[in-house]
Amino acid sequence: MEQSQKPIPQYLTEFLDWLDIEKGLSSKSQENYGRFLKKFLDWLKANNLGGLKPHELTPQHVWDYRVFLSRSSGKQLKKSTQNYYLIALRALLNYFANHNILSLPSENIKLAKDKEDRQIRFLTLEQLQKLLDAPDTSTFHGLRDRAIIETFFSTGMRISELVALDQDQIKIRPGAEELEVSIRGKGGRTRTVYFSARALSWLSKYLQARKDNHDALFVAYRGKGKDPHRLTPRSIQKSLKRYVVMSGIPSFTTPHVMRHTFATDLLSQGVDLRTIQEFLGHKSITATQIYAHVTSQKLREVHKKFHGGKELK
Repeated sequence: MEQSQKPIPQYLTEFLDWLDIEKGLSSKSQENYGRFLKKFLDWLKANNLGGLKPHELTPQHVWDYRVFLSRSSGKQLKKSTQNYYLIALRALLNYFANHNILSLPSENIKLAKDKEDRQIRFLTLEQLQKLLDAPDTSTFHGLRDRAIIETFFSTGMRISELVALDQDQIKIRPGAEELEVSIRGKGGRTRTVYFSARALSWLSKYLQARKDNHDALFVAYRGKGKDPHRLTPRSIQKSLKRYVVMSGIPSFTTPHVMRHTFATDLLSQGVDLRTIQEFLGHKSITATQIYAHVTSQKLREVHKKFHGGKELK
C-alpha cells in the first residue's frame, strides 16, 4: 500500500469511473453513489478537512461524520437513510484498497442498526386478493392495471424492471401454464423471471385490448387518437396507491411491498433463501437475509401455539 498525496475530494471522478467500468453499476446507481458521497466531501470541507488524504482518515473522523448524519438538518435521519451515506463512504474505501492506496479499511465503517428499519412489510393473501380485485377490468386501464399487479406478484420484479418490459418478450402460447422471461436487472445482471398461468391470463386479456404497436408492454395513452407512451415508475406508483385506498388494505403498500409479498409467500411455502435470492436477482445472499426474520417469527408463533406446555404441570 502506498500513501497518496492527493486529497480525498479529488478522487470523486475516478471513483465514479471505477463504479462504471470495474463494478458495472448503472448510471442511476453511479448518480446515487455520487450524491451520497458528496455529503461526506461537503462535511470534510465544512470542517476544514478538504485537504485530508486517504491515509489520514481516522476512525474518529468517521465517528464525527456519523454524529453529523444522525443530526443532519436539525433532525435525526432514519438509520436506513444514514446507511446509504455510510455505504457510499465504504465503497470509496474499497476503491482505495483496490488501487493499492493506503486508507482506513472499509470494515471500519459499521452500518447503523435499527430493528424497525429491518421490518419487512408485506401483504397477506387476503389483502392481496382485495388489491387484485380493485381495478375495473371492464375498462382498458383496469385490465392493464390488473395485469401489472399480477406481474408484480408472479415475478417479484422491481418497478424499474417491470416498466422496461417490451411486448416481444411476452410470447404467450395458447393454454400456457407458465412463461419464463429473461430480464436485465439491477447492476446489469441478467436473470429469469416466471409468469404464472393466472398472470398470463390477465396479460393476454390486456394485450388483446391493445390497439397499438408500441414496443413497451405496459403503456398509457395521452388522449383519444394520440400515440401511447411507456408507463413510468411514478405513474404505476400513483395508480397502485389509488387501488390501495379503494381496497382498504394497508397504506404502506407500494411496488416494493409487492416484491416483499412475492418473497415472503415463497418463504411460507418452504422455499429456501438461496432460491429466493435467485428469484429476486440479489447479488449477495446478505440482501436476501432480511427475509429470514419472517421465517423466525413464524417459527416462534408455531412454537408458542403448539409447544407452549400449557397442559404440563
